[in-house]
Amino acid sequence: MYNGPTVDTIWLTTSMRILLKLRWFFRLKWRSYGLSFAALLAIAGLIMVPPWITGRIVDAVAQQRLTLNDLLLDIALLMGVGVLVYLLRILWRRQLYGASYQLAALLRSRIYDHLTLMAPAFFQHHNTGDLMARATNDVTAVEMTAGEAILALVDGVITGLVVLLVMAVMMSWKLTLLALLPWPIMGYFMWHLGNQMHDTFTEAQRQFSLLNDKTQESISGIRLIKAFGQQPQTLASYSAVTAEVSRANLEVAKVEAKYDPTIFVTVGTSFMLTVGGGAWWIHQGELTVGELTTFTMYLGYLIWPMFAYGWTLNLLERGSAAHTRIDELFNTAPQIGDHGTLPAPATTRIDMAITQFRYPGSEHHALQQIHCTIPPGTTFGIVGHTGSGKSTLINLLLRQYEDDAAQICIDGQPLHHYPLALLRSQFGVVPQDPFLFSVTLAENIALGRPDATLDEIRAAAALACIDSDILAFPQQYDTLVGERGITLSGGQKQRIAIARALLLDPPVLILDDALSAVDMGTERTILNHLKAARQGRSNIIICHRLSAVTDADEIIVLHHGAIQERGRHGQLLEHDGWYSQMFRYQQIEQQING
Repeated sequence: MYNGPTVDTIWLTTSMRILLKLRWFFRLKWRSYGLSFAALLAIAGLIMVPPWITGRIVDAVAQQRLTLNDLLLDIALLMGVGVLVYLLRILWRRQLYGASYQLAALLRSRIYDHLTLMAPAFFQHHNTGDLMARATNDVTAVEMTAGEAILALVDGVITGLVVLLVMAVMMSWKLTLLALLPWPIMGYFMWHLGNQMHDTFTEAQRQFSLLNDKTQESISGIRLIKAFGQQPQTLASYSAVTAEVSRANLEVAKVEAKYDPTIFVTVGTSFMLTVGGGAWWIHQGELTVGELTTFTMYLGYLIWPMFAYGWTLNLLERGSAAHTRIDELFNTAPQIGDHGTLPAPATTRIDMAITQFRYPGSEHHALQQIHCTIPPGTTFGIVGHTGSGKSTLINLLLRQYEDDAAQICIDGQPLHHYPLALLRSQFGVVPQDPFLFSVTLAENIALGRPDATLDEIRAAAALACIDSDILAFPQQYDTLVGERGITLSGGQKQRIAIARALLLDPPVLILDDALSAVDMGTERTILNHLKAARQGRSNIIICHRLSAVTDADEIIVLHHGAIQERGRHGQLLEHDGWYSQMFRYQQIEQQING
């Protein structure tokens, strides 16, 4: 005896599982869906009236008993039904589609919130284009499942059941059975096509993600591509990706193209059997011409449920494949937990006790044996050769990464005791390659304080030595910045980022090689402004150009992840170590370039 899954069970587990996954949203919007279903049920009952009236008119004409009053009454009834159906259709569209649009907005919001919790390692394994595809195309596919698929499923089922009930009970059960003979065959083909749709649509979405990646990469790197004359190679590579996308979408289209012929053959066969059987029963005196006319009109109403069945399978398979890709994001737990409950620290005293730290998947220590304290209101310098662990130290301080062997405390409390948002609000970070948004210069500077006045924005810009540059632009602070600040020089972008941090006035300011693109004179002016404006505030300066830390209260020199030297600028010069040698070399280089 066969104990495996039946066709119906397989269809439920593959196509209907998306509805089970979305049941939380259906419960949330049960009123909207309830009103929609009630309207669809009322419509299904109302549309049974026109065929019945039509059949009655046909029989009245055939029997020469149709009067003008009866005809006008029937016409008025048809018009009334039409108006009522029209209003009910407006109702279910507003409720059903409105709910599905809210689902899309909710999913995109949750995806964004989830991505903001991800550590840098997550984005090293997920390309930007792929994440964009999941937040756009995949969410749209799920939205259609909660909207059009639900419509097709519920309306198709309700209409089909009402029509079949009327045909079998009020018309002829024998003719109904005859008309339904082709349906089981259609059901089998629809199930088979649904499985094919799931596989092909999943592949099409994967290829779309790759296309997104390639497009984003090509546009972002267009200046470099042109500079190296790589347009032909890039075009060839892009064409290969688009060809794969076209191939994948063509496979989806091939499967979709099989739905309509299957339904048309089924409908055509049903009509053929209905007309042939109906003519026989009219000959036998069991049916009238009007009743057969009504029956064929009802059978015409079954075309929609059959199309709805195929359309539902199509949308459910698309939604299921898309929801699986979205679930992959949500099922990726943030590597950094956010369970802290402490209020903001009273002081910014930072204690570091890092025995060792390795990046996930790496066998080499990025940091080891680092023990230091940054008292509140001091300036702390971190220097060293490229790859010595400077940025890694800051990543640990910001809890971008964490490790049990790398303990960092603020105000005597481990970092994980504070909520992530609260912890990171204690720091203002200016990276070497700052990110600027495609908005005005004023809006970029006021990113952390959108309510800041223009005077406050200008004051921060003046401290960062960028105010005069901005005033030289035709639109001054209303100047729109190109994507990622492409219209500005590297030094201007860095100074705008510094102004952004100064406007925020964080307890701890971190300059991660943020003065590398400005000249020595501007660097010295900015540092003097920082010293005056941030009295009592802590500053952490990471740099390759050692002139930026000459006034620091303490400097550590990192070498292969460990502290090689430490002290003030004068003390380090006396040691004649790496710091002293590098400082003298940079002084000579400055004089030569002079």
